[in-house]
Amino acid sequence: MTQSTDAPERRTQAERTAGTQAKLLDAAIECLVEIGFAKTSTQEIARRAGVSRGAQLHHFPTKESLVIAAVEHLVDRRLSEILATDPDPERGVEVLSEAFSGPLFHAALELWVAARTDPALYEAMVPLERRVSEAIMGGATAIMGSRMSTESIELSIELARGLAVSALFRTAEADAALRSRLLPTWEAMVSQ
Repeated sequence: MTQSTDAPERRTQAERTAGTQAKLLDAAIECLVEIGFAKTSTQEIARRAGVSRGAQLHHFPTKESLVIAAVEHLVDRRLSEILATDPDPERGVEVLSEAFSGPLFHAALELWVAARTDPALYEAMVPLERRVSEAIMGGATAIMGSRMSTESIELSIELARGLAVSALFRTAEADAALRSRLLPTWEAMVSQ
């Protein structure tokens, strides 16, 4: 009697752990973006991830550890996406501006605001923000370093953050119109 080769492969413990953590991280980002930090609970994250509360607590014992790991996971993924594109120095400011948009930015913004008044979250966010800032600076330098000074890149990062925050109060059409007007001027001002 021969064994069937159609049987599904059994996943290793490491693969199951990684799968569970990925579900929790994705659900945490979803919660931050959809309902905000204040309404995000570990119970809601576990429910959305389709995992037990015990499994959630095993991997991430606190809400802070879970949401920070989720943002860190997205930062790594987003930075890889940005750096994987063909670096076009002519689009440097535009690429940088786009980096501060979408679910990652909204999730990070939720944490920044909450960390202002939550000492534990603030302490947990400091190393993440340091790492994020270094990664953004490294990515921006890789794309624009030949055309911009370090100070111009740093200024561009701060401008991109500010533009992204103010975009929360504009329609998509108004934001696109503003960006099409401002980005060429910004690029001309910071290019060497």
